[in-house]
Amino acid sequence: MCGILGFCEGRAPRKDIDTLASLLAHRGPDARGVFAENNTTLAHLRLSILDLSDDANQPMFSHCKRYVMVYNGEVYNFREIQTRLKEKNPSFAARTQSDSEIILEAFAAFGPDFVHQLNGMFAIAIWDREQNSLYLYRDRLGIKPIYYYHLEGRLGFASELKVLEASFDQSLQVDYQAVNAFLHLGYIPAPLSIYRQIRKFPAGCMGVLAKGEFQIQPYWQAEEKIGASLMEDPLEARKQLTALIESSVRYRLVSDVPYGTFLSGGIDSSLVTAVAQSLHQQPINTFAIGFWDQKFNEADHARSVAKHLGTHHHELMVTEKDALHWMPLLNDIYDEPYADSSAIPTLLVSQMARKHVTMTLSGDGGDELFMGYGAYKWAQRLANPWVKLLSYPAAALLPFGPAKYRRAARLFENPAMKTLHSHIFSQEQYLFSRKEIAQYLNPEYYSDFPLRENLSVGARKLNAAEEQALFDLLYYLPDDLLVKVDRASMHFALETRVPLLDYRIVEWALNLHPSLKQRNSQAKWLLKEVLYQYVPAHLFQRPKRGFAIPLQKWLRKDLRSFAMDHLHPDAIRQTGLLNPKAVDALLKNFYNKDQHYLYNRIWQLLVLQRWFLSKTTP
Repeated sequence: MCGILGFCEGRAPRKDIDTLASLLAHRGPDARGVFAENNTTLAHLRLSILDLSDDANQPMFSHCKRYVMVYNGEVYNFREIQTRLKEKNPSFAARTQSDSEIILEAFAAFGPDFVHQLNGMFAIAIWDREQNSLYLYRDRLGIKPIYYYHLEGRLGFASELKVLEASFDQSLQVDYQAVNAFLHLGYIPAPLSIYRQIRKFPAGCMGVLAKGEFQIQPYWQAEEKIGASLMEDPLEARKQLTALIESSVRYRLVSDVPYGTFLSGGIDSSLVTAVAQSLHQQPINTFAIGFWDQKFNEADHARSVAKHLGTHHHELMVTEKDALHWMPLLNDIYDEPYADSSAIPTLLVSQMARKHVTMTLSGDGGDELFMGYGAYKWAQRLANPWVKLLSYPAAALLPFGPAKYRRAARLFENPAMKTLHSHIFSQEQYLFSRKEIAQYLNPEYYSDFPLRENLSVGARKLNAAEEQALFDLLYYLPDDLLVKVDRASMHFALETRVPLLDYRIVEWALNLHPSLKQRNSQAKWLLKEVLYQYVPAHLFQRPKRGFAIPLQKWLRKDLRSFAMDHLHPDAIRQTGLLNPKAVDALLKNFYNKDQHYLYNRIWQLLVLQRWFLSKTTP
């Protein structure tokens, strides 16, 4: 796991490469290297996980010296690829024990399409010194980040936005499409970034820079993996999924440094932990976060799972003071507006884990692949013709009922079908609808924003819940959840691997019958069946909780003055972005009335205001 950056063609950035590389020092504290030749500069900051020797440092040259690579991530099947290299060239002999060397030699031997052989998480940049061309690759699910710009023939790329922001030799312009999307979703979806000139490199894609032209094309798309037939046999499905997960976890336990797992006590992290522990004779390390507010505290559940599995368990209780400490730092860590408040406990559990290990496993992906979110039930409800017929009167009448009905009413404010998936996600999260955004932004900053929501693709038609889950797989997972984990863990130079997002599991789950995902009113039915082979079912007989903080309570108490400072009319006028009357009405509804469910909106506006104030305050 590392940090990468590079600049190709045209003049060098306004700041020297060492200064820019230092901005990524947290991602790679173990080694730093720079390659510079003609108009190309590549830099790498290394967090050593495999082959801790200096021989595995980067930038790395191919054996033939034609290619130079900087790479962030891990490719887990590198030994199998090494065997293929040996079959192609019997004289091939690896010089290191690292996956980096094998990746580069596979590119040299098999060409640009070598990426189809890789199983892992990666952001790869390879410079062809003979052809003066650059190849960029990002893993299939978007686990590892790449930001880039391509302007007037010049290409710049980096693991984090802050590097490109610092490298720019002209004023950067805010992308207000991104601001609108942020208010609707709580994150900025790819390919947008907060700046017009800088984009997020899309997941599952390769890019080629040659003669000043930069072309991006997909090499893997989830929707293309949807087949005509479905796995319907529950016993065979459990057998196959168990084998896939065990294989994935085994791959991800290859490491030359100490490791452990994040254990929330939920289904996904418990399954990953259980499989990891089953592959060890000695207790593995597990790490959990708890809250004094019992409505949010799952530490007891995590502790019970850890006790059953016999892990070496570590636990930390989070308080409002922790939120007050980390809130001012979120801009520097995430670089652009990012409203997932669970970033705070993720930072804290990463900080705790790094004191003991250098690599962790996480359970991300289970909800999107096996229908664990309430949004999927809402998608099915809203697809019902009778519900569609009653949606207008429901939307009109429910706002006059109790608070929980007023929340539900927003889902019935049914938009055009072309925006249905983002609407369901947004309103299930209690964020701003597209129509409401116009009330909160000053008119000159309001705009539409593009999202891929026509998801009736592949060899068969998906049902409403499947489509909603695919939307999350394309947007929420890579642009919110994986961003959260990557920035939080790498802030402490901690590598985090995600076994449930092995592309083999993803492709398999896309062709699993929906009745094995949601069965007898149970979400993630099959995943639970696999888990119960390792851990007793009674440990999970409770309502699902997300990895969240008591944000509503904290905003009404310890964080209230912090929120009011940033959402005060004077602060609103300073940025000029928001409508102060609308913000004031929202604050009154939250603090003075019973509309407590508005807390996510308060947090969103607080995050947005804080980002803009940081850019306008001297």
